[in-house]
Amino acid sequence: MENKEALFNPIREKVFKIRNQYVMLDSDLAGLYGVETKVLNQAVKRNIERFEGEDFMFELTQIEYDHLRSQFVTANSLNKSRVLPYAFTDNGLSMLSSVLNSPLAIRVNRQIMRYFNHIRILESRNDDFRKYVETNFKLIEQKLKKGDTNFEIIFSLFDSFKKRFELPAKSTMKYGFIKAEEKKNK
Repeated sequence: MENKEALFNPIREKVFKIRNQYVMLDSDLAGLYGVETKVLNQAVKRNIERFEGEDFMFELTQIEYDHLRSQFVTANSLNKSRVLPYAFTDNGLSMLSSVLNSPLAIRVNRQIMRYFNHIRILESRNDDFRKYVETNFKLIEQKLKKGDTNFEIIFSLFDSFKKRFELPAKSTMKYGFIKAEEKKNK
């Protein structure tokens, strides 16, 4: 498998956090899927019951749109549109996979879903780390205020931080379907 970071690069720059959710805009998705934005939106409108609720898809407000444009002046997709774009959450993206069935759309959707999972894992680690730091820094602060300057405590804390950010060893287990001819060869 290719380098995960290289695979995520075209996707990463098209993911925004709006209304406390990670989303992708209709025009960016259309570009990745190799269709026009109006084609993507027509497919969504024909299957609108799949996308009901802001946890699947929502239309940006003018303020949200202007804010995005001011942040990303060079983004072509944000400058071309005359209508407010739709934003798709990870739930909406999984629904898109049932609406758009081209081989390219399926391949792209897999990568997008992997990236959203990657984001969730990173956020979870950051939340855990933040809680851990807050708790342990309070303990260290209390000890330092008492005059107990035992640097072993501080070093063990930093050692613990390093261990929390080490990635687990890569799994060698295969998953998915095994072709009949591969079963015979085993």
